[in-house]
Amino acid sequence: MRVLLLGANGYMGPHLVKVLEKSYQLRITDIMPIESEHDTMAIDVTNLGQVMEATKGMDAIINCSVLRHDRKLAFDVSTRGTYNIMRSAVDRNIQRLIQTGPWTATNGQMAFDLDFELNPDSPPNPGIEVYALTKSLGQEICKVFTENYHSLYVQCYLFSVFVDHDDPREGVDSNEFQLSWRDTAELFRLGLEIKLTNLPSQFEVFYPSANLPHQKFKFDKAREILGFVARDDFEKMWKKQ
Repeated sequence: MRVLLLGANGYMGPHLVKVLEKSYQLRITDIMPIESEHDTMAIDVTNLGQVMEATKGMDAIINCSVLRHDRKLAFDVSTRGTYNIMRSAVDRNIQRLIQTGPWTATNGQMAFDLDFELNPDSPPNPGIEVYALTKSLGQEICKVFTENYHSLYVQCYLFSVFVDHDDPREGVDSNEFQLSWRDTAELFRLGLEIKLTNLPSQFEVFYPSANLPHQKFKFDKAREILGFVARDDFEKMWKKQ
């Protein structure tokens, strides 16, 4: 399988490459040039022509592109960029896409403050924070495309906090939603391997996390559908000694 990785020069990209290069032919892209032994391209996801060029010959797309805090650039990358990616997938007949974003794209700060057992299938309520809102709009674009093109399957992975698996901290307050980098990379491998028709629908949203006891979020969907079980649970951080 030939996999296009967009936004590969961020924090997540190198971890994904390390795991996925063992099984897949990768094309690694970002807005700035990347040094790699793999096929690389410098592309701007806000430019449809450049995205079309990057998707040529690909079988799957992983979109890790992000711009968080600038209102215009965040919209251009997370919303307009997602439209360009979906448009290119249709034109290139690419069926498998993995979209990324923050958990706040579905459950914004108000939901977090007031509720427990937040889940990825909640009606989107991102609030007005620019990062969450623009990612939520991009997510809705993915959903609409799957409703109109029956060959498209999109998995949305929404994250919170990433931690090194060997983080030495003990007895500190643990985030309610966190994942190690190596478990994150394994998640994407599972997403590339799952048979598309085994997904419950053509558009599925997942909250992938370590198995944490706080009950603020529900993480069972990633386990039940993708078979994802995090090896790192950070017990030393949240369990009383």
